[in-house]
This record gives sequence, structure tokens and C-alpha cells, in this order.
Amino acid sequence: MTDAVVWKAQPDEHDYPAAAAYLGLLTDQATIARIEAALRAAPLAYGKAKDILRASRLPVLTIDNKHVAADVAKVKQGKSLSPVLLLRGELRGDVALQIADGYHRVCASYHLAENTDIPYRMAVLDPGQ
Repeated sequence: MTDAVVWKAQPDEHDYPAAAAYLGLLTDQATIARIEAALRAAPLAYGKAKDILRASRLPVLTIDNKHVAADVAKVKQGKSLSPVLLLRGELRGDVALQIADGYHRVCASYHLAENTDIPYRMAVLDPGQ
């Protein structure tokens, strides 16, 4: 068993519809389609769990949250986690980063090693879109 977080090279295909379902609570379908296209085209980048959580203004879910616990268990079994999908926030407009998919994975990574680099794809919406 290991506590080292290992990440897949690319997001799982099912992460995109999951992101769209979440974003459907925040915006219209045309915007979601643009975000999904941007996520699919975005290069993989890396950020620390603690920084992703701070930018999103989301709390760290407890390690006994069933989804966080499931991701921690995967890591301990040597299984890889899928990179997360993000929508950039806007500092000047006081808009938080959105974790479109992967909030539980970010929290699990935080509990295991908060300074581990988490791979992500990030979409950026132009102001006014």
C-alpha cells in the first residue's frame, strides 16, 4: 500500500459529462459547450491541492467523506486518479475558480500530500461570454 498520489496522463472521458452536469447548475448549455471544448483542448498543467482549494474558496472535505475516502482508498491500492477539470476564476471580478470535476480528488490529495502537484485542464472564459 502507498500514500503517494499517482495521476493518470489524461482525464477520464466520463469526467467531461460530470463537469457539464455541475456547470449546468451555473450557466446555459451554449456556455457549457464552449467550456467543454476549451477543457478538451487545454494542455495539462499542475497545481497544489492547497492552492486549488484556496482559489476555489471551497473547504477541504473531511477524510471520512465517502467520496474522499474512496479516492484515498484508490491511492492506497496503487490506483491512479484522473486529472481535474477547472474553470478559471477572475481576480478583478472576485469570481472564484470552479472545480468543474474532481473536488473529491483534490480533497483526497490534500489529505495525503497537500503539496503534491495535481494535474488539471483549465478552461478560460473571455469576459462577457
